[in-house]
Amino acid sequence: MNKTHIPSLPWEEAKSPTGKFHSYCRNISLALGGSRNAGTWAGGHPFDLQIRHVPPGAAICPFHSHLAQWEMFVVQSGAGTVRAGAASYPVATGEVFVHPPGEPHQLINTGTVDLEVLIIADNPPLDAFHYPDSDQWGIRAPRKFFRMGEIDYWDGEE
Repeated sequence: MNKTHIPSLPWEEAKSPTGKFHSYCRNISLALGGSRNAGTWAGGHPFDLQIRHVPPGAAICPFHSHLAQWEMFVVQSGAGTVRAGAASYPVATGEVFVHPPGEPHQLINTGTVDLEVLIIADNPPLDAFHYPDSDQWGIRAPRKFFRMGEIDYWDGEE
């Protein structure tokens, strides 16, 4: 059995160049012996568990959807706004929400104090993601990002 003490885990900062996307993460799954962005097929866990602190005005990450991954958020403290599909929803302490595969989503701290969330995600063997705001695509593993251009259906096939 692997065991860890959450308050003793370090906070890892993740921040975009302008700070629009900014959070601090306690990666519980890694502390329990999991592998980053890898499920059981690569020595990881069947789920990923982390605690995130998000400063006021910041989002954890860009608006995105997953091809296969589910994500569940438990708001531990603070308040924010969730973009989900074409709508936005306020969230506050004690609320829980789930994003199924295919639903674009983003969590933004629209409150005045740090927003703390517990995030639980499954680790599907293959996942791809789309960022609608920038029309960027990505695939995990190997964590590659790209943009697609229109081509003919038969291009490269014959």
